[in-house]
Amino acid sequence: MLKKGMLKLPDKLGGLVSGFDDKEMKNGGSSDPVLESGEELEIMEPNGIELGHKENVYEFDDLVNDTDVDKADAFRTRKRPDKDGSGRVSVMEVIAADEKRSDIEYELSRKEINLEKLRRIASMGLPDGGGLRATTWKLLLGYLSPSHDLWEKELTENRQKYAMLKEELLLSPSEYTRVKENAMISAELSGEHDDAGPLKRQGISHGDHPLSIVKASAWHHYFKHTEIAEQIDRDLLRTHPDIKFFSGESSFSKKNREAMRKILLLFAKLNPAIRYVQGMNEVLAPIFYVFSTDTDEQNAVNAEADSFSCFVRLLSDSVDHFCQQLDNSPVGILSTLSRLAELLKENDEELWKHLEFTTKVKPQFYAFRWITLLLTQEFNFQSILRIWDSLLSNPFGIQDMLLRICCAMLLCMKSRLLSGDFAANLRLLQHYPDINIEHLLRVAQDLSADTSSYSLSL
Repeated sequence: MLKKGMLKLPDKLGGLVSGFDDKEMKNGGSSDPVLESGEELEIMEPNGIELGHKENVYEFDDLVNDTDVDKADAFRTRKRPDKDGSGRVSVMEVIAADEKRSDIEYELSRKEINLEKLRRIASMGLPDGGGLRATTWKLLLGYLSPSHDLWEKELTENRQKYAMLKEELLLSPSEYTRVKENAMISAELSGEHDDAGPLKRQGISHGDHPLSIVKASAWHHYFKHTEIAEQIDRDLLRTHPDIKFFSGESSFSKKNREAMRKILLLFAKLNPAIRYVQGMNEVLAPIFYVFSTDTDEQNAVNAEADSFSCFVRLLSDSVDHFCQQLDNSPVGILSTLSRLAELLKENDEELWKHLEFTTKVKPQFYAFRWITLLLTQEFNFQSILRIWDSLLSNPFGIQDMLLRICCAMLLCMKSRLLSGDFAANLRLLQHYPDINIEHLLRVAQDLSADTSSYSLSL
């Protein structure tokens, strides 16, 4: 079960992220010639079934390929099965994808970005490759401002601030002292040091050494996070083991894990009340992957710094879910789970009654992980990216769309849930089957709900 704490953003972190305050097309028919899709990252293509709008559109168990996997309880992270075979794409889908790419490229090239239009395009799914998703996510998260002319300045400043935070908080005291000494020597040699006389050594004090037990010791603070760092290392080794970007012993995957380790450890040090919670690695993974695979070389090189800032902003939107003291408050996780139940009741009272009273499968048994980890444990990686396009682009906030998708996941399993008992339904929802993502998102978007009462702005 996930440990919880309170997120507190220090002033220096606030400076780093200060800028934050501010369908796929239908298949044209089987007569269309088909092309084999290329494999970029184990892509799961829609199954080609035409998804016309019908009554009870969410009842489509025939669109689902179930996979029985024995797993642990509802709160444990879940390894996603490798279900992504090669897809088949119709000519109309290829044309639609080209048009979507052209639309997003045009919007991103404008001097002033129209965020409303960008959200509409992104909600239909962003194309892979070309760095379009990376740039769009940065805009949707508020990391980049709508003014194109400010991007270079904003990126430079935020990346420099991240480098300073790493130097201050991730280096050991002796490494930090050595860096400062080298900087002072360089300044002295270049004539930038105004002090007269020889350069003074800025060493560690006599009482501050690796074996010091004094709580104020710099070494004491450094070693205090050793246990957290070890937990992060263990979790990163389990992050998407089927994807070479994250897994394996290659220098490439090791470099990526090391960058993610720094991001998570820095977050933990800057937020001592919440520190690191198991599963945060899964939330970071989509961001870091998308930013690292940006075709813009400069952006890819700085993926670590950009990912940190966007990870902080993304997590801030749902931080109250990790604070145990707020569990019973209007902003706590229990309140969010209650809103999910209400959303289901409003859209399908029959299913709600069956889960709530007949089988007593409460949302906290399955949706806790769905919500806290932003669905990163329920679907294959490519589907996660598509779902996040809709999450980040929702004008009412991430949490609004997240609850809609969670509710849609229940509705799409209606007939199976109505015929299942407690054990069967719990197993189904804790190990959600493979599903047509475009249909799921369409069901989510069409749900009736009063978003004004619980929308969270970015």
